[in-house]
Amino acid sequence: MNKKNLTIAIEAALKAGKAIMQVYDTTFNVELKDDKSPLTEADKNANDVINSYLIKTDIPIISEENKQIDYSERKQWNDCWVVDPVDGTKEFIKRNGEFTVNIAYVKKGAPIMGVIYVPASKILYYAVVSEGKAYKAELNSHDSSIDEVFKNSNTLQPKNSKSETIQVVGSRSHMNQETLDFIDQIKNSGKSVEIVSKGSSLKFCLVAEGNADVYPRYAPTMEWDTAAGHAICNAVGIQVISKETNKSLSYNKENLLNSYFLVSK
Repeated sequence: MNKKNLTIAIEAALKAGKAIMQVYDTTFNVELKDDKSPLTEADKNANDVINSYLIKTDIPIISEENKQIDYSERKQWNDCWVVDPVDGTKEFIKRNGEFTVNIAYVKKGAPIMGVIYVPASKILYYAVVSEGKAYKAELNSHDSSIDEVFKNSNTLQPKNSKSETIQVVGSRSHMNQETLDFIDQIKNSGKSVEIVSKGSSLKFCLVAEGNADVYPRYAPTMEWDTAAGHAICNAVGIQVISKETNKSLSYNKENLLNSYFLVSK
């Protein structure tokens, strides 16, 4: 993983964020895709911006908003980008600020670099897994230079204290039975549980930066929802383990749907 690709991914995320916020501040239309998930002009515009940057790398791209390439071709790829131009479109439509731009670089099925940008707050998370560090930068502008990004970056520190209260990432308003069962297991071990809630890939960031202990995901996600957050977590020693295989989630699979997973140390 070279610094050039990290720089390109960060620049792409920032400029996508700018394009997203230009739509956010207007009265935008919402379409429904074939799978009934919402789509806005922001998704399309951000995807165009990101593609215009990543295409320079000559590395193939899997994006939620690109036409999916057949697995017979994809399986030949050694590496690829995995992109979600707007993760949390529902959060975007609610205008609650909890939506992100996700860009990950995947090699041999493993995410080795991740960039997550929060356009509404101009906060950027990024990591190169091999360096063993992840970073958070609070920026003043979507047009911040790469030098400003690096200068304003602080390292993330996950929790290491064994508290009597376990902070679990989940929804405060509705949780499925598997998640409730997971919480009951913690309570039965004598610990108390605090629910910490966030939209989109910010759930991974909560664990990576020490604002939560564990993120159980017993609901469908796609590879582009998780790859960038997975890389950021891995860089600070947090694992993202499939409940199906008991191994790390893998990417550029034939089916781009993830199994259920657990994010924890």
